[in-house]
Amino acid sequence: MLDQAKYTPRLKAFYRDTIRAAMKTEFGFKNDMQIPRLDKIVINMGVGEAVKDTKKVKKAAEELTLIAGQKAVITHAKKSVATFRVREEMPLGCKVTLRGDRMYEFLDRLITIALPRVRDFRGVKGSSFDGRGNYAMGLKEQIVFPEIEFDKVDEVLGMDIIICTTSKVDAEAKALLKAFNMPFNS
Repeated sequence: MLDQAKYTPRLKAFYRDTIRAAMKTEFGFKNDMQIPRLDKIVINMGVGEAVKDTKKVKKAAEELTLIAGQKAVITHAKKSVATFRVREEMPLGCKVTLRGDRMYEFLDRLITIALPRVRDFRGVKGSSFDGRGNYAMGLKEQIVFPEIEFDKVDEVLGMDIIICTTSKVDAEAKALLKAFNMPFNS
């Protein structure tokens, strides 16, 4: 059995031992608190079919819980939109926010297992930063994660993954994610 008190995720140890020193010398930080680090990872699944069948949101939340290793929260509509047949407080998707060890574990699985399993994968877009050091990417299907059993999936759903860093500029955040071996194509 794994002793949680002594266990440190692989990427967290790699960041602490290798990446921090490299970032400090590369960008010339004078204080260790200036060195960018991962803050949180937010995973969001929007379920468009939820307008017709609300059970699909529950199924998506279960799958997201398996992927993230933490219970997903079902998100509800804030306003009614008649054109889309959406009523106020109708369940439309699910999300999960990962911090700490679970965040590093998820990033490790994303980079080493899930992204290489994407069909026709040529790397992730290097320009998807928001100007404040956060990176956003989308996946078209949840079946690239090994936790999801392909036979039990009734509908292929996509997801948005937002990686938030403490960096204030995109160049530092990109250098941090490159140090974690994020496969950028540009």
